[in-house]
Amino acid sequence: MSADLLLATSAAWLDGEPGHGHLDAALDRAGISARWAVWDDERVDWAGSLVAVRATWDYDGRLAEFLTWARSVPRLLNGADAFAWNTDKIYLVQLADAGVSVVPTLVVDGEESLPAAIAEFGSTVVKPRVGAGGRGVVVFDGVDGGPPGLDESMLGPGPWVVQPLVASVRTEGEGSVFVLDGAVVSAARKRPAAREIRVHEQYGGSTVAVTVTEEAAGLARRTVAAAEELIGHRLDYARVDHLRLADGSLAVSELEITEPGLYLDELPGNGAAFAALVRRRLDE
Repeated sequence: MSADLLLATSAAWLDGEPGHGHLDAALDRAGISARWAVWDDERVDWAGSLVAVRATWDYDGRLAEFLTWARSVPRLLNGADAFAWNTDKIYLVQLADAGVSVVPTLVVDGEESLPAAIAEFGSTVVKPRVGAGGRGVVVFDGVDGGPPGLDESMLGPGPWVVQPLVASVRTEGEGSVFVLDGAVVSAARKRPAAREIRVHEQYGGSTVAVTVTEEAAGLARRTVAAAEELIGHRLDYARVDHLRLADGSLAVSELEITEPGLYLDELPGNGAAFAALVRRRLDE
């Protein structure tokens, strides 16, 4: 079955990302035929359509396979080079080197270097360099028996990125700003459950729509511009996540340009904005 647009997903999300009905309806209103397809389904003809990666949330355990697939897709929003850059969290160091305000980040390849990196920050968050959905995140805070799934005894194999535990994640939460086709279109605020730092719903987190502030929008624009310079081409879509540091400034916690959830239940207008982006790309 041919379609103008294929929305790449994973086997656990056959019908699409949460709130996909808002996106499906917006695409239909824009006159775009679209369907969801699992990225590793060999029966799919990816060459016949524009492709948008949306819910490929199993890539972290199969990165080489995922990137090989992405490189085989002729018309892919954002593109395989952007995915290869963005799926390794060392990109945060590169953004910081480019002058973007980023949560301080150290890269650690082996366990022998981990104690010194943790000592650099005190209460510390350690994440796998390739990770999605909060998987593999642990907290080193000097307290035995931490929150379930976050305790340091759960540390998996490296390499890792090491960051300070930003206290505001448990109070103000983590902000997200959506940039589609170069324009800031919406924002959300995500808060974790008690004792958690992961804001994802599967860990008890909650998300609400918020008004875009100029402070957050400015950081998002600077981040996307720096990423485009590093990658060497424009980005079709991005979600810039940020935290407030102890000095009161905002800093990037993640830049999602591979498969950022659009929070369509909370921000249904993101469906229309994404459909408009697709319409423009199809017309180019």
